[in-house]
Amino acid sequence: MTTSAKNPHLGLRANLAQFVLLVAVNALVGGMLGQERIVLPLLADQTFGLTKYTGALTFILAFGAVKAATNFFAGTWSDRYGRKPVLVAGWLIGLPVPLLLIWAPNWGWVIAANVLLGINQGLTWSTTVIMKIDLVGPARRGLAMGLNEAAGYLAVAATAMATGYLADAYGLRPAPFLLGAAFAALGLGLSTLAVRETRGHADHEAARATPEGAMTTAQVFKQTSFTEPALSSASQAGLVNNLNDGMAWGLFPILFATHGLSVARIGLLGALYPAVWGFGQLATGALSDRWGRKWLIATGMLLQAGALALVAAGDTFGQWTVAVALLGLGTAMVYPTLLATIGDVAHPAWRARAVGVYRLWRDGGFAAGALLAGGVADLWGIPAAVWTVAALTAVSGLVVAARMYETHPRKNRTDRA
Repeated sequence: MTTSAKNPHLGLRANLAQFVLLVAVNALVGGMLGQERIVLPLLADQTFGLTKYTGALTFILAFGAVKAATNFFAGTWSDRYGRKPVLVAGWLIGLPVPLLLIWAPNWGWVIAANVLLGINQGLTWSTTVIMKIDLVGPARRGLAMGLNEAAGYLAVAATAMATGYLADAYGLRPAPFLLGAAFAALGLGLSTLAVRETRGHADHEAARATPEGAMTTAQVFKQTSFTEPALSSASQAGLVNNLNDGMAWGLFPILFATHGLSVARIGLLGALYPAVWGFGQLATGALSDRWGRKWLIATGMLLQAGALALVAAGDTFGQWTVAVALLGLGTAMVYPTLLATIGDVAHPAWRARAVGVYRLWRDGGFAAGALLAGGVADLWGIPAAVWTVAALTAVSGLVVAARMYETHPRKNRTDRA
């Protein structure tokens, strides 16, 4: 069954070809991020000689701050100009990133590359999320987000592992970043030539939804950030989730290296975490459609906290293998479910903006994680930074348990009764 722009049909089956294409595009988006997960922290330490953790994590600070802001504008621009133009613009901005990383003569070039990468990720990942929510309608939203995030983070994992082995065999530059150059070119080509606009699907759903007064962007920001219990609970959980991911991205490779692990083994650990995260989302997104959102999120945050505690307490490859696998599982329980929550609560007329605000807070966690973890690590060491973030993650899970209501359309009546 096919759909047309004039007569769109909602549902995964009705839009399967475009949905699968968007899954593939988001895998390429994830690959752009994966090229940095192992190599850049090691470049900071071994090539550029950055001895302070705060300084070494400036690339994550730049990436997170820019991506967070870009997420916000991606939602607004998607409503104003359409989804596809925003997606294509994101890929155009991402093209120079691998080249800047290959040729960087100093750390300033790396930061500049991560500013562009933040814009690329904010525009492309946000837009693929919005487009999939547009296509599938309310019934399969959790499944759609699980497939979207699984594709992205499995690509992060595969690319992280590949770059770890390439760096071990050929050095930290240029070989690992050639993968990123290929991903950017392919992503731009598919987005330009094959992806179709989906804003008409959102308009179609909005026309069938319960009428709702128009909301300004400022009102959407206030509701998503602070006043609406489910939306604001999701926003804080997303921020803390990426705070611990930013810490893991910047400090785990250095922690593992100080215990004598090879670059290949560090790459394996760095890939295992997003691999479990990615594969897990194939199940957890669909489970949230069956079981509901709230308790998957709360339990996942608490599991992440326990896993981070195991990382801080561990000192062997085997211990860290178990810990990062558990961290990936906890993140898989949370990541697609938070996005599905936003889709449940936000009206189709302002849903893209709500997704942008949520992702503003969520990816602001990268910047917060770089500042917090880097500062604590400089003062008291990396294990203290990991313990600190573990405690914050546990508190975030308790906030969800106490404040958030169930948002799934088939589950929320009994939860709120």
